[in-house]
Amino acid sequence: MAHRVHPKIFRIKKMKDWDTRGFYGKDAPKYLEEDFRIREFLEKKLKIAGVASIEIERFPEKLNIIILTSRPGLIIGRGGEGVARLEKEVQKLLVKPKEIKLEIQTVKIPWTSAALVGQWIAQRIEKRMPYKRVIKQALEKIMSVQEIMGTKIQISGRLDGTEMARTEWQRQGKLPRQTLRGDIDYAHTEAYCTYGVIGIKVWIYKGEK
Repeated sequence: MAHRVHPKIFRIKKMKDWDTRGFYGKDAPKYLEEDFRIREFLEKKLKIAGVASIEIERFPEKLNIIILTSRPGLIIGRGGEGVARLEKEVQKLLVKPKEIKLEIQTVKIPWTSAALVGQWIAQRIEKRMPYKRVIKQALEKIMSVQEIMGTKIQISGRLDGTEMARTEWQRQGKLPRQTLRGDIDYAHTEAYCTYGVIGIKVWIYKGEK
C-alpha cells in the first residue's frame, strides 16, 4: 500500500516554513491554542475575502499576522478601517495584551493558489453546479497559467446527491509528489451541501526548485 504524506509537511524546512512560528517559551500549549483560535476567527470572518493562508509570527511583545488574499480591498476597508477593526477584535482573543500588526499581502494570480482554487470549487458545488463541469473549468484555468506544470483535483462524498459516497479525480500535466525539489501547493477544503459534506483536495505543481 502507498504511504500518504501531506505535501507541505513533507517539505517543511526544505522548501517551506511553518504557518505558525516564533518565541513560545514555557507557555507553548497556551499560545498554540491562542493561535488556533485567532486563525479560526479570521477564517470565518474573512470567508468571502478569498484568503489563501494565514501566517502567525510571535515575538515577546508583538504579534504579527500575515494574511495572503486575492481580495485585499475587502479586508483593508476604506482608509484602513477594516484592518484597525480586525486588530481590535483579535486583541480580545489574546490571553495577555500585545501589540498586533496585521499585514495584508495580495495573491496576484488566484489560480496559482491551491486554497483559493479549492474555495472556488466549493462555492460552485454549494450552488449545485455539476461537479464534473466545475472540475474541468478549474483545471483549464489553472493550466492556462504559464508557471503551472501540472495539477490534480480530487473530490469525495455524495456527489450530486447520490446515495453512495464515492471519490472522483482528474489530473493534467506532471505531478511528482515524491520529489522533495518539486514545488507543490496543496490544500483541502469542504463544500457544505444539503445532502452532506463534499471534500475537495487540490494539488498544483509549479516546477522544481
